[in-house]
Amino acid sequence: MSFADLGLSDELLNAVTAAGYDTPTPIQAQAIPSVLMMRDIIGIAQTGTGKTASFVLPMIDILAHGRARARMPRSLILEPTRELAAQVAENFEKYGVNHKLSMALLIGGVSMGDQVKALEKGVDVLIATPGRLMDLFERGNILLNGCELLVIDEADRMLDMGFIPDIEHICTKLPTNRQTLLFSATMPPPIKKLSDKFLSNPKYIEVARPATANINIEQKLVEVAPMKKREVLRDLIRSEDVQTAIIFCNRKTTVRELNKSLKRHGFRSGEIHGDIDQASRLKELDAFKSGAINLLVASDVAARGLDIKGVSHVFNFDAPWHPDDYVHRIGRTGRAGAKGKAFTFVSREDAEHIENIEKLIGLKIDRLGRPSRETERSEPAAKPERKSREKVERQSKPRKDEPKPKTKQAPAAAKEIDEGWNGPLPDFLNFTIAP
Repeated sequence: MSFADLGLSDELLNAVTAAGYDTPTPIQAQAIPSVLMMRDIIGIAQTGTGKTASFVLPMIDILAHGRARARMPRSLILEPTRELAAQVAENFEKYGVNHKLSMALLIGGVSMGDQVKALEKGVDVLIATPGRLMDLFERGNILLNGCELLVIDEADRMLDMGFIPDIEHICTKLPTNRQTLLFSATMPPPIKKLSDKFLSNPKYIEVARPATANINIEQKLVEVAPMKKREVLRDLIRSEDVQTAIIFCNRKTTVRELNKSLKRHGFRSGEIHGDIDQASRLKELDAFKSGAINLLVASDVAARGLDIKGVSHVFNFDAPWHPDDYVHRIGRTGRAGAKGKAFTFVSREDAEHIENIEKLIGLKIDRLGRPSRETERSEPAAKPERKSREKVERQSKPRKDEPKPKTKQAPAAAKEIDEGWNGPLPDFLNFTIAP
């Protein structure tokens, strides 16, 4: 099957071909014809399956006919993060090159005045994060009663970030006869409730078992002591001949410190996390995409949805706390049929997290190496064996260079020591029972 079989316009097909694509992915092949037929859609697809193009492409053809009005966007795409919103905007620019559609991006960290000016001119496509959209709506800068098409992207991520109440409020402000497309990697009960409430007879499309890891990704666990993680990471980057990699950490402070460490050792690395302003984050992403840097140290703000071609490796410097985050982190590699590798650093404290991850993906992840001496020292000592009567009596005898104590102890006490004591004999109990 080719894109020409999906019912897209010639102008759009030319843009897709110019972008280097000729065969649709499974989610694109199933979703695009239904979207063009104005059906509501529930798309369950793991990251890296081409989900974004499955709604961007048909939206361009649908919106090609019509006229935008001031402050009344004709379509709305909701994204959980600034990075995802910016990425969708890039897709519209790339595939809509032969169309004259207007677009506005509403995200935090960007001048609100410029965004208001864009809305006043009228936009065909409004791409927004829920927080900034609600802010402008409450200020009266935007009207939603002319919106004909709504896309709720990364719905499970929206749930994780607490955006579901905002989305429900936004949906009540839209026309009831709109077309709604909902995409998610998983379908937890709150998302199912949301879809039941706001979608009309949707077509359900699932291209992979929810929350499964991409089979094109070779996954490994690396057992390593916490103090040795940086050293092991550097060794792996060199031995694996890493071309481009994303390195995930659980904390922003770890991201900053690891990036500094990598730079000190001569690596071309950069960082993105929540404390970096939007302009700097986009600058780092552009440097990574262009090859100016080849290692990107990131917090989970970058884990979902970023589509960066050619990422050969993913390193989980910290094992993720939530199983879903593991799936989305490693999904930055092995995209569009390419092969990728994912290494996750683990210590004894991560056992429960790894168990939950393996349960979610239905796979036992192979382990590299064995615990180092540092790891073993950090583990609690094994419980000593119960000592027999002979061992206790042998320990209770004084050494040759010690005088025999003159005190006596009742035999009953000796029996209590034999049957109840389970460790080395303290010095104050080091006595001999007189015959």
